[in-house]
Amino acid sequence: MAEPDGKTLVCVPIAVETIDRALDDARLAEAKSADLVEFRIDGFFSGGDDGTEGVYELAQLRRLLDESPLPVILTCRPVWEGGEYDGEDAARVALFEKLCADGGNRAPAYLDVELAAYTRSANLRQKVNLCVTHPKQVRDVTTRLILSMHDFEGRPADLDRNLLRAIDEPACAVVKVAYRARSLRDNLELFEIIARTPKPTIALGMGEFGLMSRVLAPKFGGFLTFASLRESSATAPGQPTVDELLGMYRFRSIGRQTRVYGVIGWPVGHSRGPLIHNAGFAEVGWDGVYLPLPVAADGSDPDVSQLSFEATLGSLMNHEGLDLVGASITIPHKRHAAAAQVAGTGRQIADEAVSCLGAANTMLRTDADVEGVNQSILWRSNTDAAAIDELMLRALLDLGGSRIIDGEHHLNDRAIAVVGAGGAARAAAYAAMVRGAEVTIYNRTFERADEIASDLMAAPMTVLAPRPAMIGAAPLERLGLSLCDLYINCTPVGMEGGPDPEGLSIPIPEMTLDPARTVFFDTVYTPAETPMLREARARGFRTIDGVEMFVRQAALQFELWTGEPAPAGLFERLMA
Repeated sequence: MAEPDGKTLVCVPIAVETIDRALDDARLAEAKSADLVEFRIDGFFSGGDDGTEGVYELAQLRRLLDESPLPVILTCRPVWEGGEYDGEDAARVALFEKLCADGGNRAPAYLDVELAAYTRSANLRQKVNLCVTHPKQVRDVTTRLILSMHDFEGRPADLDRNLLRAIDEPACAVVKVAYRARSLRDNLELFEIIARTPKPTIALGMGEFGLMSRVLAPKFGGFLTFASLRESSATAPGQPTVDELLGMYRFRSIGRQTRVYGVIGWPVGHSRGPLIHNAGFAEVGWDGVYLPLPVAADGSDPDVSQLSFEATLGSLMNHEGLDLVGASITIPHKRHAAAAQVAGTGRQIADEAVSCLGAANTMLRTDADVEGVNQSILWRSNTDAAAIDELMLRALLDLGGSRIIDGEHHLNDRAIAVVGAGGAARAAAYAAMVRGAEVTIYNRTFERADEIASDLMAAPMTVLAPRPAMIGAAPLERLGLSLCDLYINCTPVGMEGGPDPEGLSIPIPEMTLDPARTVFFDTVYTPAETPMLREARARGFRTIDGVEMFVRQAALQFELWTGEPAPAGLFERLMA
C-alpha cells in the first residue's frame, strides 16, 4: 500500500559520515525532487550514550534532524542485518528515545527497526513503541515505525511468517521487506506482497534482478522506493540513482495502467535501450516504461537456457497487473526467442526473417482480429535484418545500379561481403540475399560461415529475389583480396571492451578498392567510430556506423510497439 493519496514516495538513503556532508546531500536530494531522505547513522553513532562522546553525537544528530530539508527515516542498522552498527541495542534505542522525545521538526518522520530485533527483545520493543505511541497528553506523536526485514543472500525461508508478525504489530505503520532477487520472477512475489499486505508496504528486490521492483513500485502501490544520489552512494545492491529513477525511467508517470517493455539478455546492464525508448515514450505521450530484464543463460547447456527464457517470459507476460507487452531481445536469447513456445500468450506468429534466421530480436503481445476472431497474439520480429536492409539499400542506391522489379529495389549486380558468423552476420546475409545480391560470408572458422550460407540457401522464403541469389563462404584470410560493393562487419573486433578494441575488422589498407564505388558498414556501436570506420573515412570511403543501425532497429521496434513513428532525431541525439 502507498500513501493515502496513492503516491509512491522516493527516498534517498544517505550514509551519515559527517553532519555537514549529510545535510548537503539532503539538500541535493530535495533539489532532485526526492520526497524524503533516510539518514543511515549506523556508521556515525558509536553506541556510547554516556560521557562526552555520547553528548556530542546526540547534539550532532539533533542538528541533523532539525536542519534536514526533507522528512527523515532514521536508521541505525546493526552489522548482523547488513549495517555498520556493532554496539548494544540498548544504546541505539536510548538514542531513538532522545531524538523522538524532542518533538516538532527534530523528530524523525519514521524509525526503521529490524523486525528480528523488535520481536526478540521485549525491552527494545517497549522502548521503540514509546517512541512512536506516546499518549497524546504527553505529546503528539510525529514518528511512525517501519518494521524491516533484509536478506542479502536470497528469499528468506521464513518470509511469510515474518510478514504476518510485522502486520500484526499494532505499533507498525509500514512493513518493509528487501531480499536479493535471484531471478526476474522474484519481483512478482514482491508485487504480490504489496498487494496483499493491509499496511503500507515497501517490497524491494536487491541486485540486478530486482530493479523492476524498484521502478514499478507505483504500479503496484508500494509505499516508497529508494534511489541513491550517485552510484557510489547506493546503500543496497542494484539501487538506481535518483536521476535514473525520475529521469530515464519517468517514475512519476508510472501508474497501474502503464505498459511494461524491456530488453531481455544476459547481461543487459550496458544496453542503451532504456535511455532511448523511455525518452521516446515521453516524447509521444505513450504510457509505457522500458526496463533492463536480465535472464540468465548457461552457455554450456542451450536447453537449460531455452527453458529459463520460456519460463521467465511466460511468468512475466501472464502476470495479472504487470502488463509486459513488448520486449527487445539481445545476446544470447535471440535464438531462444525465435524457438520459444510461451504458454498462455495466445497464438504465436513470427515474421519471415525470424523463420529464416531462427533468431528474433523483438516481441509484442497484442490482441488482433484474425479471420474474424479476436485473438491474443505473441508476435516475433527481427528488426536487425530490417534495419540492415534499409541502411544497405540506401547506401547502395546512392551509388546507382539497382533494378526495380514489381516496385521493389533489387541488388542483382552488387557483391556484398559479410564478416563474422554470429546472429548479426546471419541477419546481414539474409537481408542482402533477399535483395538478390551476391553474398560471401567471411569468417575465421570457415565451417561456421559455410553453415550460415547453407542454412540460408535452404530457408523457405516467400520473398524471393528476381533470380536465385548467390551466397557462399570463404576463409577470413581471403577478405583482403575481395572486390565487393559493400562490406559489413558483424564481429566484435573494434568494440570498446571487446576482445580486440584497436583491431581492424576489415584489412582496408591491404585492399585495392574504388572509394567512389565501395561502402563500409560496421554493426559495432561502441564506439561510434571504430578503427575500421576511421580507416575507411580517412581513405574517402562511404561508411555506415553501428549507431545508425542500432537507432534504426530501435525505431522499428518502437513503431511496432506503439503504432507511432519514432520521434525524428531523438534517438540519434541520445546516442551521440
